[in-house]
Amino acid sequence: MDLLNTLVEKGLRRETPSREEALAVLATSDDDLLDVVAAAGKVRRHWFGRRVKLNYLVNLKSGLCPEDCSYCSQRLGSKAEILKYTWLKPDQASAAAAAGVSGGAKRVCLVASGRGPTDRDVDRVSDTIRAIKEQNEAVEVCACLGLLSDGQAERLREAGADAYNHNLNTSESTYGDITTTHTYADRVDTVNKAHAAGLSACSGLIAGMGESDEDLVDVVFSLRELDPDSVPVNFLIPMEGTPLAKEWHLTPQRCLRILAMTRFVCPDVEVRIAGGREVHLRTMQPLALHLANSIFLGDYLTSEGQAGHADLEMIADAGFEVEGTGEVTLPEHRASVRGGGCGSHADGGGCGSHADAEDGAPGAGGCGSHAGGGVCAPASAAPRPAEEPRTDLVAVRRRGAGTDLAPNA
Repeated sequence: MDLLNTLVEKGLRRETPSREEALAVLATSDDDLLDVVAAAGKVRRHWFGRRVKLNYLVNLKSGLCPEDCSYCSQRLGSKAEILKYTWLKPDQASAAAAAGVSGGAKRVCLVASGRGPTDRDVDRVSDTIRAIKEQNEAVEVCACLGLLSDGQAERLREAGADAYNHNLNTSESTYGDITTTHTYADRVDTVNKAHAAGLSACSGLIAGMGESDEDLVDVVFSLRELDPDSVPVNFLIPMEGTPLAKEWHLTPQRCLRILAMTRFVCPDVEVRIAGGREVHLRTMQPLALHLANSIFLGDYLTSEGQAGHADLEMIADAGFEVEGTGEVTLPEHRASVRGGGCGSHADGGGCGSHADAEDGAPGAGGCGSHAGGGVCAPASAAPRPAEEPRTDLVAVRRRGAGTDLAPNA
């Protein structure tokens, strides 16, 4: 049985693939790309049908962050010419959220720059959550405020928050190369705090920072072990004025492989195409909908995204439908427990319980030689050429929250 058939069967059973199988997906050739998309698409449709969940970002406080995350335009020392402003008032944030909801967004993501919130900041955000819920009772609200202190996740849930986002971003072994002002363990701790408070945990990654295939597999397996309900897959937006401005390692084909690998490892989780899809997937975006069941509508925190109406047209033209507020995103076995949980696996293991996920060593399984020829590329496959810089596709956000101009929704 070849690699893709094996991965589909494991995905339908919610069984973790081996590390070698995940690496093999990233090593497939362009000739096999549509086969990879079709296989991962079977898993996506099994758990999520043809629904696409829309999410909308509201940047509550922009710029002037004391952390040194190399990928971020809001970082300490950033020379990126982004919008900089302090906290939006609850009514301003609610108005910004309403624009996204009117465009079809089911979830509003409230984001603020900084290491983590003070207790006063939690009060501010709690007031904002209540204001949004008063206007749109059915909308989901996810907070993304950085590292949480004890008790803060519980307070956000009491205020009406449904979820909390804190991304792992990259593998533990390379995290120190990207950020030095906090640790990978700090991020894991915050995701666990969200889980413990009964919030739906949201945690993902950033691809395109110069990481290896092994790094990508490491972080996705770590996410599987943490068991968030949603996994945003960001593709680095190389912003001028940041240390990673010259990092252009992604092609549309590589982005699709990364999304497919994430879907195989996290089959029943909301996989979201997040920042950078327009820059790196470009005209291949509709194919990505066969892998991910969730996207951001409109603009991002500091950069502009595709026009909101173009997002909606793309979804419809690709044969998908926008998920309604009355529909439950997650499969029943996950949705029945607030904060998620992958349930019992057919092989008896829990999420990330396999030896190859825990100790970082390759599992006993691998590509091997497939009777049908398979699609597994050899370990010595030549590296693919880096993507040519498309700086013309990177635009700093000048509308929406923090401005007097209408948002893109």
